[in-house]
Amino acid sequence: MYVVESKGGAIVCMLLALFFLGTWPAVMTLLERRGRLPQHTYLDYSITNLLAAVIIALTFGEIGKGTPDSPNFFTQLAQDNWPSVLFAMAGGLVLSIGNLSTQYAWAFVGLSVTEVVTSSITVVIGTTMNYYLDDKINNAAILFPGVGCFLVAVCLGSCVHASNAADNKEKLKRVRENDVENGSGSAEIAKAGTAGYLIELENRRAIKVFGKSTLIGLGITFFAGICFSLFSPAFNLATNDQWHTLKEGVPHLSVYTSFFYFSVSCFVIAIILNIIFLYHPVLNLPKSSLKAYLSDWNGRGWAFLAGFLCGFGNGLQFMGGEAAGYAAADAVQALPLVSTFWGILLFGEYRKSSRRTYALLCSMLCMFVVAVGVLMASSGHRK
Repeated sequence: MYVVESKGGAIVCMLLALFFLGTWPAVMTLLERRGRLPQHTYLDYSITNLLAAVIIALTFGEIGKGTPDSPNFFTQLAQDNWPSVLFAMAGGLVLSIGNLSTQYAWAFVGLSVTEVVTSSITVVIGTTMNYYLDDKINNAAILFPGVGCFLVAVCLGSCVHASNAADNKEKLKRVRENDVENGSGSAEIAKAGTAGYLIELENRRAIKVFGKSTLIGLGITFFAGICFSLFSPAFNLATNDQWHTLKEGVPHLSVYTSFFYFSVSCFVIAIILNIIFLYHPVLNLPKSSLKAYLSDWNGRGWAFLAGFLCGFGNGLQFMGGEAAGYAAADAVQALPLVSTFWGILLFGEYRKSSRRTYALLCSMLCMFVVAVGVLMASSGHRK
């Protein structure tokens, strides 16, 4: 079994996880904006998300010869370690529900703001829990200022959202005035950053948001953030047994075995919920069926890619957390850095916005850079 032992190796794992976990939401958002039903997308995503965990378990979990204290993946499957397995599966349950929730929140609140709010809730609650579960192996004098940086970034993110919403209202007002004066819209109406672009997007996308309260999206976002804040502590308990639930002589679950059970739980709850949503959709989405899902190949490859990115991203986060502490590994919650980049590049978020919005956006991103650096600097070393 391969084990990440150095602080440098743990940081590499965290940086790769940061990129993967910040990219897969952009892929899912892209499909929703192209009109693909989120139920179809999430079912495809769930398949490769589980496959990523299986690949990690069969490779890293089987490298080298196992020992009684550190058995390989297949050896642990036959051991009496069900208390830890249940913790891992509980973590997978809340992560799956959180991911499913954010898929709807992205449409209402936007990719950047959703990721900022959920990540910050995760850091504030989850990082604090992991710090105490890890027997305070992280440097508190560095760790908690990093948590504070995330809170500042949340405030800045809220200001960005409010400023951008005001900009969009002004764009719509100008379009209405032009229509009155000219009798038709501008030739540039469909360009990114214009009111016409927002109207065209609404007509094309799967989840219709015009006329609906933004409180719906914010409520979903906060619910998802609470779910995300619980999955990492649950995984921590699964791999380190801080509550001493295992029988004497039974070795702790390896990060790879825990991740396998974690991902199986993710997969099962995702399949159950999304099959229900096919026939009983939420938020006024059209009904679908298993037959319609199986025949929908439009964007399936992208959904598979999103599942792989999320699966490998979570696995790398846990590998880094096992070596350097799960509180420090929560630095990957700076993923809005990556998501905001994709939001601007792919979806034209904040295009043609005011100087105030751009100043706030740059401030938010700078604060996230500081936050991820400080959390990584707090890394300890598990004995």
